[in-house]
Amino acid sequence: MPTRLLLISDTHVPKRAPALPDSVWSAIDAADVVFHAGDWVSVDLLDQLELRATRLVGVYGNNDGDDLRARLPEIARTEVDGIRFAMIHETGHATGREERADQLFPDVAVLVFGHSHIPWDSTSPGGLRLLNPGSPTDRRRQPACTFMTAVADDGVLRDVTLHEV
Repeated sequence: MPTRLLLISDTHVPKRAPALPDSVWSAIDAADVVFHAGDWVSVDLLDQLELRATRLVGVYGNNDGDDLRARLPEIARTEVDGIRFAMIHETGHATGREERADQLFPDVAVLVFGHSHIPWDSTSPGGLRLLNPGSPTDRRRQPACTFMTAVADDGVLRDVTLHEV
């Protein structure tokens, strides 16, 4: 049976928004696995997601304090339905990102990251899929706030979709 994934990052609750948008909570409820690529800002949001998500994979970001860093790793690695994932908040400048990711994560198929609030979907020269869901609460210079969904199905990542909030 396929595994439904939700990718979010840079929620910045409550600094950029008082709470996650309803559409994101609906996506959390529908997902089998929720990935959060950092910049939670509030440990309360982590607590809420741990209670509500079927399975949660998270990392801390540069705006996360000691309370979040005590509970979350800088890099998370997991396997979902035969696909090896890694997640980190920051990957550095966009220029050369794919090549750096190939060197840093040679043993995974998908790298989820955040930080820029800019959605990203590319494939490295080595075949690594890089995904940044943007931010569901702070669009910065983007036309809309965003998050991603995808499906892991027998070792294949499919139906990667960017959603506007």
